[in-house]
Amino acid sequence: MSFFARLLGTAPDPVEAVRPLWHRVVAISRQPDHYARCGVADTIDGRFDMIVHILSLTMLRMEASPDLGLQTARLTELFVEDMDGQLRENGIGDVVVGKHIGRLMSALGGRMAALRKVMAEKDAAALAEVLERNIHWNEAAEPAALAARLLDLSADLAGRSDAEVLAGDFGEPR
Repeated sequence: MSFFARLLGTAPDPVEAVRPLWHRVVAISRQPDHYARCGVADTIDGRFDMIVHILSLTMLRMEASPDLGLQTARLTELFVEDMDGQLRENGIGDVVVGKHIGRLMSALGGRMAALRKVMAEKDAAALAEVLERNIHWNEAAEPAALAARLLDLSADLAGRSDAEVLAGDFGEPR
């Protein structure tokens, strides 16, 4: 989008094309079973962990498509926008929001790197180990149960067309 188109508001914001996808990532991360059955802590940290893991799986699927590269960057923009808003809502001031966003982006990058390897191998035990280290759990932690759910989601994403992924049409039975 050109500078003048943005300035004058004559063209639609291209980020809006991936907003349904972002909303779907958040909706999947909020599914009660992650917290009730798998033992993810129902806290700010636990919810962030789930968003980052679902987002990472989605972005890994998008990386597999040469046509979705730019959309991955736009999805990341929505992640940053949402996290910025959440930080401000929780009382983090302007002076340090950038530093917090940097840490959140680092967490996203680290989780993607960890998932990239184990998801390629489709190794449930290795995925459970990664999750055990990278998720805030409650006392009823079930990393293997969450690993099975994430492997199913990854398989679902892999079986969807690019258009279905962009529309957020995944994570539900067909």
